[in-house]
Amino acid sequence: MTIPSTKAQGSGVPEPATSPGPDPRRWLILAVASAAQFLAVLDLIAVNIAFPAIGADFRSASTAALSWVLNAYTIVLAALLVPAGRLADETGRRRSFLLGMALFGVASLGCGAVPGLGWLIAARVVQGVAAAVVVPTSLSLALPAFAPHERATAVGVWTAVSAVAASSGPVVGGLLAASDWRWIFLINVPVVLVAVAAGLWILPRTEPVRAEPVPTEPVRSESARTEPVRPVRTGPVRSRARRLDPLGTLLVLLATGSLTTACVEAPDWGYAAPATLAFLATGLAAAALCAAHMRRHPDPVVDPELFRTRGFTTATLGLLSYFLAYSAMLLSATWLFTGVWGYSTRRAGVAIAAWPLTVLVVSMPSGRIVRVLGERRSAVLGAAAFTAAPVWWLVAAGPSGDGAHYTAGFLPGLVLAGIGAGLYQPVMFAAAGLLPAHRLSLGSGVLMMSRQGGTALGVAALVVVTGGAHQPDLGALRAGWVFAALTAAVAALAGAVFRTGQHRVGTGQDRAARRH
Repeated sequence: MTIPSTKAQGSGVPEPATSPGPDPRRWLILAVASAAQFLAVLDLIAVNIAFPAIGADFRSASTAALSWVLNAYTIVLAALLVPAGRLADETGRRRSFLLGMALFGVASLGCGAVPGLGWLIAARVVQGVAAAVVVPTSLSLALPAFAPHERATAVGVWTAVSAVAASSGPVVGGLLAASDWRWIFLINVPVVLVAVAAGLWILPRTEPVRAEPVPTEPVRSESARTEPVRPVRTGPVRSRARRLDPLGTLLVLLATGSLTTACVEAPDWGYAAPATLAFLATGLAAAALCAAHMRRHPDPVVDPELFRTRGFTTATLGLLSYFLAYSAMLLSATWLFTGVWGYSTRRAGVAIAAWPLTVLVVSMPSGRIVRVLGERRSAVLGAAAFTAAPVWWLVAAGPSGDGAHYTAGFLPGLVLAGIGAGLYQPVMFAAAGLLPAHRLSLGSGVLMMSRQGGTALGVAALVVVTGGAHQPDLGALRAGWVFAALTAAVAALAGAVFRTGQHRVGTGQDRAARRH
């Protein structure tokens, strides 16, 4: 992916996250970083598959209490992605990644050894904290190791790893749960040990970003001051110490945590229930306060200047729309298989596997495709294929799930969805590379937040659109596919306006000048 530089000579403006040349160990770095993505996705899907087995072990617990085995991880992960990304930039990405992976392994061991449901939920909270650290940090460690034109390929491999985890999750979860659901968590421990050992040897050391480069005016002699005023030129670069933003961090946590809780719990609590409305109101109020706070604070936890990079802003909105459609399509397909067509859970997992397997096939050469077509055309083509998937189901899917109807009526849509994901995601996630190096993890966290937020909102929206039924009929699912097609079309629009050229990303001095 070609990322043009807009930095003038001596300007003191941070360069985008480019490296002077590709790191000879870049593929090993990507392999270690991708291990975190694999574990995060596999763990989420496998635990969903094993949920009935976990419930059988804790028969005295209510369904609402058991649901926190799933929701605690999802909510904590979503709430901490952005603050954890900022923290990783300031404390060192390598250190944060290794500590996060070690914590994930300890939490996984705890999940497999807990004596009761309360302890399991607590261990899942710790897993969510660890995942929030390693997921954005993994991408920000990998991207700088690659030359700009190789980054779409790198993110394509990273996306393919997610596809492998997604496609193997139902199978791995089912097989391990058939023996003992605790193995779903314990299997993470050896993977973490290998990843941490390899990371200590392979991952590049990154310096903590405790200061931000800002331009300074050159020092002039007394004689120079008597000369006529000339246009100011930017002089040497000095560093401005970065300030902590505890209030902003708290507001981000409160906003994302409350909104995610409202979306995740609304199907069980009820969309008009007092608890749902209270969490929704709290989240919206915290988000409004956070936006106002970020405009005033000299060094906010999420710098508004981040979004002056047009390509990054477009990618953030595009991924939000994409994952709205993604989660709605995935859940609606599961409902069709298990509800309307009467498939078993295992058969449904096999039936939907064509989607992630297609992502795997398309993601691997996605970098070459992007180099031939360009970022914008690749993103538009991917989003168009993704939009075509629910449209196909609207036209061709019927009430019968026999072999012929599945092959002709639904399988082509799964393949189209896989093609779309394999082309769209690498381009949009690689937009983190447009940012200065000292904002890489924060930018990755924002993009991952779009993914998590879109996924939670998409599920909640689908439940509303289908009337809140536990097993919607085909007519209700068609309404869900209309919603998915519309949101995927918005993602295509984001792809159509996507540019890798960037506006100037300002410094704290620039922000102060604009305020005054």
